[in-house]
Amino acid sequence: MAIILVTGASRGIGYETVRILAVAGHTVWLAARDPERGKKAAQETGAHFVHLDVTDDASIEAATHTVGELDVLINNAGILEPNPALADATRQHVQAIFDTNVFGPVRVTNAFLPALSRSDSATVINVTSSIGSLSKSADVNDEFTAYPQDLYRASKAALNMFTVQYAKANPTVRVNCVDPGLTGTDMMGGFGQPPAVAAATIARAALLGPKGPTGQFLGPDGVVPW
Repeated sequence: MAIILVTGASRGIGYETVRILAVAGHTVWLAARDPERGKKAAQETGAHFVHLDVTDDASIEAATHTVGELDVLINNAGILEPNPALADATRQHVQAIFDTNVFGPVRVTNAFLPALSRSDSATVINVTSSIGSLSKSADVNDEFTAYPQDLYRASKAALNMFTVQYAKANPTVRVNCVDPGLTGTDMMGGFGQPPAVAAATIARAALLGPKGPTGQFLGPDGVVPW
């Protein structure tokens, strides 16, 4: 059984991912920035709670001491807003999105790499989106090519590149980005598949083990084009 940490897990896909992995018998740390909601979610899912805000270095450092050993890190925390038209985007808008969606996973991954390096089945999963695919974004016939989330799209493209670079720099760690598919979370206003379906895709990728792929962009139906 693995020791697993899931960020941004007090609701939505993260919550369901924790629930699936805990039911399967793994030791799961549910990380959330809101202690009240996080503790409640951990109690409901059978997980352990750890306070972790991916935009705050001190909380991440404290979380490494609380969690200790780790086999699997799932960087799930993410935001959609702010969402201005691209021509109206300011540095502050871009920084707000990137601080959580890109800098957050980098901070958390770097902090937990020492623990992961001691695991025989070290895995990092970066939860991404197909709208972060350059190939799909440039395809005028792709169903999401006109999806109006320019900053979110750019942040996921950046996260995908970091995934590849982490995989190359850490050959003993399986590092992949996973698109769970369009999901009806609160963040998406309930539009899309049930969160439990998305979570199952993430959970499968998280448990592929040391012989699994690395540096890949995975989706519900296999490999997603970069």
